[in-house]
Amino acid sequence: MKWETQASVKPITGTILEPFFKPPQIPVQPSSYAAVFRAFTGKSLLKQGQQLHAHMFLRGVSLTAFLAAKMVAMYASSGDISAASRIFHSVREPTTLLFNSIVRAYSLYRFSGETLQSFARMHSSSLRGDYFTYPFVLKSVADLFLIRFGKCTHGLIVKDGLGFDVYVGTSLIDMYVKCSESSDARRMFDEMPCRDVSSWNALISGYMRDGTFELARELFDEMPVKNIVSWTSMISGYTQNGLADNALQLFDEMSRQDSEMKPNWVTIMSVLPACAHSSALERGKKIHNFAQEKGLDSHPSVQTALVGMYAKCGSLADARWCFDRIKPNSKNLVSWNSMITAYASHGLGMEAVQTFEDMIESGVGPDGISFTGLLSGCSHCGLVDTGLRYFDSMSSVYLVEKKHEHHACVVDLLGRAGRLVEAYERISRMPMQAGPSVWGSLLAAGRCHRNLEIAELAAKKLFVLEPENSGNYVILSNMYAEAGMWEEVDNLRGVLKSKCVKKNPGCSWIEMNGKAHLFLGGDASHAQTREIYSFLEELPEKMKAAGYVPDTRFALHDISEEEKEFSLTTHSEKLAIAFGLLNSKGGEVLRVTKNLRICGDCHTAIKFISKIYDREIVVRDVNRFHRFKEGSCSCGDYW
Repeated sequence: MKWETQASVKPITGTILEPFFKPPQIPVQPSSYAAVFRAFTGKSLLKQGQQLHAHMFLRGVSLTAFLAAKMVAMYASSGDISAASRIFHSVREPTTLLFNSIVRAYSLYRFSGETLQSFARMHSSSLRGDYFTYPFVLKSVADLFLIRFGKCTHGLIVKDGLGFDVYVGTSLIDMYVKCSESSDARRMFDEMPCRDVSSWNALISGYMRDGTFELARELFDEMPVKNIVSWTSMISGYTQNGLADNALQLFDEMSRQDSEMKPNWVTIMSVLPACAHSSALERGKKIHNFAQEKGLDSHPSVQTALVGMYAKCGSLADARWCFDRIKPNSKNLVSWNSMITAYASHGLGMEAVQTFEDMIESGVGPDGISFTGLLSGCSHCGLVDTGLRYFDSMSSVYLVEKKHEHHACVVDLLGRAGRLVEAYERISRMPMQAGPSVWGSLLAAGRCHRNLEIAELAAKKLFVLEPENSGNYVILSNMYAEAGMWEEVDNLRGVLKSKCVKKNPGCSWIEMNGKAHLFLGGDASHAQTREIYSFLEELPEKMKAAGYVPDTRFALHDISEEEKEFSLTTHSEKLAIAFGLLNSKGGEVLRVTKNLRICGDCHTAIKFISKIYDREIVVRDVNRFHRFKEGSCSCGDYW
């Protein structure tokens, strides 16, 4: 928290403190104390401020509203908001200055309710707000999402003649966008006769928050003057909306030598998730190198973002290296959670557990995200008893509320271990109604263990909870097909068609020389299609010679076995891997990302491919990472 401060405490030891050295019988004016409290503000001099307060009390100095305002500011800036509040309430007739001091203090400490109560009392006292009052009131309105209160405040602002003040106007724009009222924010923006760069930035952030990134880009391009916040807001907005390519393209523009605006540590932190989203490890490394060259990689938030980027791009060793570079006293909850989640996504449950325990030992308490990562890690490697023990201790030991995602992790934990009945019983005993994530975990467990009864039960719940999710229909349809129940398959396809639910096609992509290459199942649109399919035609014989037997259950079409085998060879992950083998040197790690769960046959086939071609192949599917090397997978076939 920052307060306006003077450069040094030393000047107050002269003239300002001179009156306090006089004999007790010579009175000291309240204005003299006020000057010293003002000098203490923002310098973390709480003890000295308390001593001065005691000196004032012993001298019998009466507390005026002006003096109280300076004391409120000093106490609030020093971290003692309770003392600031007590002083405010001890004054019978607060002035606008005193109200502004407490409104600002409450707002900056995010005591939003108290901020609005103080403003309401100010208004009922017939005191008018000014451009020191309204920005903090509007910030609290946005924090509480009280749009009606915000519009009433807007009316008072106009009445008080502050509607065209740049600072107040920008605060109004910010309030409206944070309350999801972008049209009102735009109207306010258009009505402002004078705008500064903050006004433009506030509206850009609002458009990005609403997902209307085209409008945000139009506004960005129209800006007469852009600052670092403008560029970073656009990059962060693109990243948060899943437009990784746009974020990286804008970052490249900003990083050019002829660019007037250069990235800072916040920009780096904002663009790294774009690399993680598209599994662009090479781009991520280049940005990391750029940050090192510019001295931006030492900030703990950048280091934490690097941990997440490397982990999500499949380079766990680099993620751990970045994590270890964070100074112990700078490792906050986000840093620890990033590492716990990284281990969990790579199926390293024991390492996730150890990292969790290291976090507790360091004095950092867990939150819901910590337990989601921890329980997921236990699930992926079969640590059932360990996971259940941590789940049961969440509320009692760590005071963390159990939410839907934690119950879903426990259902997944039991389901993967084949304890489907126990998983279903857990759902029945949940203190809240089970949501899609919980039933989705049970459906996945039913598929994994080929328990059609459990899968049907879970799928029917999901058809009601999320009728537009085609994945649930596809899983059950595939299980029916595997069981030869073609009539049920046709019925489900009819339901999909009648509800106009579109199937999400499986796709995989691989980064090669800084460019991502996307493949759909059976894709024939790539420039190297002929070479890829020629390679894949020869592959089955090599794999069969090594012991591979195609698992045609995963073709799941009512066609001949020969046709099923061909269908399997054109799955998107195999196309991506074939492209990677054709376009990389021996020894290079291939990294493939798939938008769905990898199928069983592809999982088996990639193990053989890694052995035949002596390659390490990392596949990131929707659930976790699979690291294939020398004919085996890091998941140990427990996935």
